[in-house]
Amino acid sequence: MIIEKPGKVTERILMLGRRESCVYLLEGKEEHVLLGGGMVHIIPDVIEQLSALNIDEEKIKRIIILHSHFDHCGIVPFLKKRWPWAKVTASLRARELLSTPKVVETIEFLNQMLLAEYGLEGKIKDLGIESYGIDVEEVVAEGDALFCGDLSLEVIDVPGHSSCSMAVYVPREKAMFASDAGGIPFGDKIFTAANSNFDKYQKSLKKMAGYEIDVFLAEHFGARTGDDARDYLLRSIASAKDTRKILEESYSRTGNVEKSTEEITVRFMRDVPDGFMSKDVFALAIGQMMNYIAKQM
Repeated sequence: MIIEKPGKVTERILMLGRRESCVYLLEGKEEHVLLGGGMVHIIPDVIEQLSALNIDEEKIKRIIILHSHFDHCGIVPFLKKRWPWAKVTASLRARELLSTPKVVETIEFLNQMLLAEYGLEGKIKDLGIESYGIDVEEVVAEGDALFCGDLSLEVIDVPGHSSCSMAVYVPREKAMFASDAGGIPFGDKIFTAANSNFDKYQKSLKKMAGYEIDVFLAEHFGARTGDDARDYLLRSIASAKDTRKILEESYSRTGNVEKSTEEITVRFMRDVPDGFMSKDVFALAIGQMMNYIAKQM
């Protein structure tokens, strides 16, 4: 099953936010964990959903950032202010990036652009967001175990989409929280998001595919359960292989990264859902992948 609307994914997992930007609440018996940091414009939605679902916010003890891109940590400063008791958790590389002034400035700039696009500047300002800086209070790495009440969470290093990417696996739920490290589902297709390192991205897909998965949770366009979850990473592996061939063929023909980037951007933009990502932003992702591929050839 494909779940794209906020609400229940399983008895222990709730999807919050919007279709294009979602985060997840994992409910243990004594405490909860929020996984994913979302886009800044979903803050009003998340507040309303927590209230509508009668969530005891004081039980939310941890906010886990799976990677540090602006569209995956936008709501964290607000939530940390709302839940000062909740510990912000991420990888060491994510903490390094999120403490870099240039990165914080870029995140703030992109968030402001997003708020302007959705006409939410005033509403977000009224909520008291004054800074987009994030203090990562807890650093985790491959093999670390976290606990959410009666639930255990396994940390998995999955670089490739970004240098700071990690996934979280919950054995009892057979749930894989992968963020963009598993690719981005566009309808019946999966966009290969190997922005940082294509080789590591493909290795990370195979690594996650080695787990028993009944629930797969992406941070764009929702969650998958049952057969859709079990097949997802295999489909993403195949998509990455096909995408790499397309990039290699284009660069072999043009010998020019910029020309190939424009060519592939036009080709792949046809599959991007309306309102999700501008052509300029999409071209940046394609350009990063193309640059990597060109260096390998």
